[in-house]
Amino acid sequence: MIDKTDRKLLALLQEDSTLSLQELAMAVNLTSTPCWKRLKKLEDNGIIRRRVTLLDGEKLGLGLTAFMFVKTRQHSKAWYQTFSDLINGLPEVMGCYRMAGEYDYLLRIQVADMKSYDALYKKLAESLDGLTEVTSSFAMEEIKYTTAIPLSV
Repeated sequence: MIDKTDRKLLALLQEDSTLSLQELAMAVNLTSTPCWKRLKKLEDNGIIRRRVTLLDGEKLGLGLTAFMFVKTRQHSKAWYQTFSDLINGLPEVMGCYRMAGEYDYLLRIQVADMKSYDALYKKLAESLDGLTEVTSSFAMEEIKYTTAIPLSV
């Protein structure tokens, strides 16, 4: 499992993935080689999935965030695969979760405007049989957004 030093490395990387190996090593009181080995192990074990740059959707003309709730009467493996393939092919869908509770799926969508949202909605509705309900909520203001997993360091 991971120890306190690994957690500290992960916390630092979640805050700023551009930190150099030397900066990371100094921050956790290691030399570069042991620090690199820890990072490599965290990557090999899938704990570090990717290193990415976060962008501001609004400044890029993609200021509408929608949360789409989906119910379906289809629960076969084939339907699920079709649904997954469709969702994974839509870059506007930023996240998709299979849910317990009232709805079967929750999608987080980032688009330019309502017209763009409507086009995505129509594409989903036309591509999938068995949808019984699709409803959406639209974010008026982003109060908090993070990709950082809470770690006790």
